[in-house]
Amino acid sequence: MTAAPSFEDLLGRPGLAWMGQNTTHLEPPPEVTEALLRSTREREFQLYAPALGFSRLRELIVRDLGLAGADAWVTDGAVGGLHHICTALATDLSRVVTTDPGWPWPGRFAGFSGTPVSTVDVYPAGKATAAGFAEVIEPGSLIYLIDPLNPLGARYDRAELEAIVELARDTRSLIVHDCTYRHFADGHTLVAGLYPEGTFTTYSFSKWLGLAGLRLGAVVARPDLLARLTKVPSNPLGANIQAQRAAIAGLTVKEPWLERVRAANRRNQEIVRHATETSGFGSVLVWPSHGNFVAVEVGPGLAEAVCAAMLEHDVFIRPGTYQSPRSGDRFVKVSTSVPVEWAERFAVAWAKLEVWP
Repeated sequence: MTAAPSFEDLLGRPGLAWMGQNTTHLEPPPEVTEALLRSTREREFQLYAPALGFSRLRELIVRDLGLAGADAWVTDGAVGGLHHICTALATDLSRVVTTDPGWPWPGRFAGFSGTPVSTVDVYPAGKATAAGFAEVIEPGSLIYLIDPLNPLGARYDRAELEAIVELARDTRSLIVHDCTYRHFADGHTLVAGLYPEGTFTTYSFSKWLGLAGLRLGAVVARPDLLARLTKVPSNPLGANIQAQRAAIAGLTVKEPWLERVRAANRRNQEIVRHATETSGFGSVLVWPSHGNFVAVEVGPGLAEAVCAAMLEHDVFIRPGTYQSPRSGDRFVKVSTSVPVEWAERFAVAWAKLEVWP
């Protein structure tokens, strides 16, 4: 097994193509950069932010989602909100139900408190069914639903979500709808629109706006449901104040910015798919991908070796082992909301890979 490089080591490699984290690396809108500079000049970094986030930002997040009657709590990245959900509600949960592949941390957060965790295998299609969840769910569970699915890129359609919501209602279970990548998806449906009384929606600024290092996200829910978390917030001194200023600026120019980002993402996904098809090695698992990434099947036991070989060409991609104990050794994930020059470098490097037996 090849040891994964540390992010700190990677930061010391100028010119690296960062295609191993699902974040946007395009030049940000000037309004976002100016908001950060203005906040710095005014030394707002010396201040605490409101515990639940600036009211203007909370309003813009709810408006962006289109969830009338909901409220938002601004958190230290979407992961900060997920951690608080899984730990604050742990004593009320009988089980956490999630998927493999998926994002492992919510299960680990809940498991730390002793809550049992069950995973449903969704490889290679990338979607669970209500019947699949029903095999492991108990009354009073928490369904952690990633949609679009990181790392495969599949999106649930409305009928599939309606069936999962029916199961949640029947078992008096909660749903966390992790729709971190919804800004890249076509035809996305919010679970909170179907099940407002039992859904927490997580929101991220790392992906579509590229504020990953500033650590800013949100949890959105009906006020009575959100109050179960915010009565004792995980960070009563508020999320990064400069990041909130940048996020407000980003949301005010979201439409033209998102058009640019989505166009770049689609173009780069096509480059990655073409590179794998013409090389004769690897194949994209889910197409179209509704995230800012694609997953490429490379064969059992090859994922980490492929990533190590690509890194030799200054292209950083991730093995599926991070997100799938069952199938992760056979696929890699390639982030695509990046400069086209990086995607083209990926294509050149991929063509030089040796095909292992």
